[in-house]
Amino acid sequence: MGINGIGPAGYPLAGYRTGTSQHKAAQKSFANELGNAASAQQKEYIVFLKSEDMLYSGGNGTGLSYYIQYAENSTEEDPTVIAKGVDENGEEFEQTIHINRINPRCATIVEMHALEAHLGVDKNGGLTSLPPETGNMGLHDTADFMDMFQQQIYDMKLLKQSGLAAYYQYSMRMFEEFMTRGK
Repeated sequence: MGINGIGPAGYPLAGYRTGTSQHKAAQKSFANELGNAASAQQKEYIVFLKSEDMLYSGGNGTGLSYYIQYAENSTEEDPTVIAKGVDENGEEFEQTIHINRINPRCATIVEMHALEAHLGVDKNGGLTSLPPETGNMGLHDTADFMDMFQQQIYDMKLLKQSGLAAYYQYSMRMFEEFMTRGK
């Protein structure tokens, strides 16, 4: 009697081997990798706790961690923020970001968090209104966030998550309104 086509009633078992020598080589290779991983230098993460003068404080899974606050010379006509933190390589950085110059179709994660905070986009009880794919972005990585929102909305509709689809539509609309104002 065979099960699911294996054995005398199904396909013959003859010709199948366990590959013992290959299995032992794979075990050794895996053990070497574990040993290499254990001896690797551990990565430290710096976390900035948000204070009253900060618009944003956070980071992502790459190790990028930063805070954003309005610059001293910021005005209503030219809102300007300073972002300070450490990049995904542990290097300190400081950036001056002019909010009105941000293009959500080609922006960094830091720029989008600055814009999100400046616009007061509702985070729906979470850490951000931005799509989850931003969790892998480095300091200098740019992306078309509007396309990311559209993909997220499509995915949520496909998964029958109408509440999340509506939330991402709201977030995308906030950034669309920013892009179209003053034009």
